[in-house]
Amino acid sequence: MQVRGISQPKPGSRRAAGAVPRGRGQSVGSAGGYCWATSCRNARGLRRGAQVSCRKRCGPGTGCRRRLAANREERMQTGFIGLGAVGAKLAGNLLRNGVGLTVFDLDETRLAGMVAAGAEAAASAAEVMTRCDVVITSLPSPAASEAVLAEMLTEMGPGKTWVEMSTTDPAVIVAQAARVAETGAVAIEAPVSGGCHRAATGNISVFCGAPRDSFEAILPLLTILGRQVLHTGEVGTASRLKVMTNYLATANLLTLCEALATMQAAGLDMATTYEAIRISSGNSFVHETESQLILSGSRDVDFALDLVMKDIGLFQALADEHGVPLELSPLVISMIRDGQQRMGDRAQSDRMIERLEHAAGLSVRAPGFPEVLVDEEPPARGAEVVVRR
Repeated sequence: MQVRGISQPKPGSRRAAGAVPRGRGQSVGSAGGYCWATSCRNARGLRRGAQVSCRKRCGPGTGCRRRLAANREERMQTGFIGLGAVGAKLAGNLLRNGVGLTVFDLDETRLAGMVAAGAEAAASAAEVMTRCDVVITSLPSPAASEAVLAEMLTEMGPGKTWVEMSTTDPAVIVAQAARVAETGAVAIEAPVSGGCHRAATGNISVFCGAPRDSFEAILPLLTILGRQVLHTGEVGTASRLKVMTNYLATANLLTLCEALATMQAAGLDMATTYEAIRISSGNSFVHETESQLILSGSRDVDFALDLVMKDIGLFQALADEHGVPLELSPLVISMIRDGQQRMGDRAQSDRMIERLEHAAGLSVRAPGFPEVLVDEEPPARGAEVVVRR
């Protein structure tokens, strides 16, 4: 699969030495003295929104340099609301990449932690919207999203953009976007996928539902938040795809629990079993992450069963809406509901293995596996995923 969004510098070039390309309308560094903005007159004949280099040196007093200086002065103020398991990591990644943030969360401890990292605190969601041009939300449920939007709505207007990164109900986000549009502001959905450990490094994937021009305007910010950014279409499409991927991940987790428990009962070495799955057609992202936490015994993937139930319930509702008679999905829902009853709504999702351990009198563990997931892929600026047509 090809990706686009950030072209790579040639070794030894001035750009490789320090100039960092940005998206259309963003400020850039001055290292090397070259203009990397698409507004430069020398970037002729290229598709609108492409990120290119100016082939001509932009010296003092040129139009390019004046525009760049103006861009630096007019940088959009960014806000972030919702500093939970994923939100705090996304916000922290923005801070580490030099994006100034105004933040808010109902939990004062979370808020204080982000302020200590360099953010400015606001007293309410409404205040964040008042102070910022772009406000990102990462919230635990459609109800929480609606409550925050209701507070921000009176402060919205032309020039304001709301980026909803929560996993939410597709129908709800479409209705919310229409209400935002009535104020003259823009609503964009951008749910993420890939786990909390990748949110912290900016290597997570981002699905973005928005009109193409709105997507291109926010792309430079999204490529800081995520490694692979997919424009899915209009608002509502990203949420549909996100609940689908979470359904697939949940079904995969449940089959892995059954596979690991069965191999343990059959006397197989569990470290060998892990590698057998990893190098085979049975491998998956879920195996390479959650199976390790199952085997180490930590079982803390930072994603609770109540959130799992929300997502798979949204997927089932989408299938019901369109008359698709799913067979596995109802069973997945039943199994997760049983896990909630046994272990509690806030139990971590990888503890689903314990249902089988208790039933079969097993302990599915192996030495040498990590207690905490660490993203070993080096952080890098993201890019847009190009859909094959």
